[in-house]
Amino acid sequence: MAVPKKRTGHSAQGKRRSNWKASKPELTTCPNCGAKVLTHTVCTACGQYKGKVVSRKSEGFVEAGEVKEAKKPAKKSTKKSVKPEETKVEEKAEETKAEEVKEEVKEEVKEEQSETSEETPEA
Repeated sequence: MAVPKKRTGHSAQGKRRSNWKASKPELTTCPNCGAKVLTHTVCTACGQYKGKVVSRKSEGFVEAGEVKEAKKPAKKSTKKSVKPEETKVEEKAEETKAEEVKEEVKEEVKEEQSETSEETPEA
């Protein structure tokens, strides 16, 4: 580990730090309200950034969960899109087919029972 052989003097330290200084922050004016604002930050007076409402302070602010009107456009998918009406029709068709099959099974069971009762003579 490097250890300095002698202590640095005050003037040498001052010369080294002569170029290290604080600078003034860049300020711009808000296009909405005209207040002085740091660059690339939300206006503390009106709550807007680049002409958009982003803070609760501004009028017309809407929470992220409350947005219902602004919808993103649907992504194009490779799958075939099915309309909800078509799916309802298909479901009804499947239900009616299932009911017909059940009725046929019941009829077959009744026929078998009647055949077995005819074959066995009652005493």
